Amino acid sequence: MTARTDDRSRALSRAGLGLALVLALGACGGKKEVRAEIAPTQVTTIGVNSYLWRASLDALSFMPLLQTDSNGGVIVTDWYSNPKNPSERMKVSVTILDADLRADALRVVASREVQQGGGWVAAPVQAATVQKLEDIILTRARDLRRNSVG
Repeated sequence: MTARTDDRSRALSRAGLGLALVLALGACGGKKEVRAEIAPTQVTTIGVNSYLWRASLDALSFMPLLQTDSNGGVIVTDWYSNPKNPSERMKVSVTILDADLRADALRVVASREVQQGGGWVAAPVQAATVQKLEDIILTRARDLRRNSVG
């Protein structure tokens, strides 16, 4: 194990112990309020940043979902064709890589196909399309965080 892994393991152990203590004291029925201090970017009941997760689901809500894994931070859509352009379809995969709300904690990959000769053929996706989707997700995640903090 590396020093960073050891530090993270100790931090997680302390957080788990603190949470267990808070729950145990809360069950005693005492009147004294005990609050654990958690950074707003760390507030999550899933394996990844909850703001990025919710924002990703919001941004992709118009597409049919094929797979979602909130603990692993993976969202995969099925093929989607815009009714205005039925000869083109897209598929998107979003991966959330961290529990922090950071731009580098988000990875978006898109695939595009066009209809040719009765079948679907892979076509390039403009880099601006993926960048725009990342920007939409990050902006929405920041808004969700801002609204929840106050």
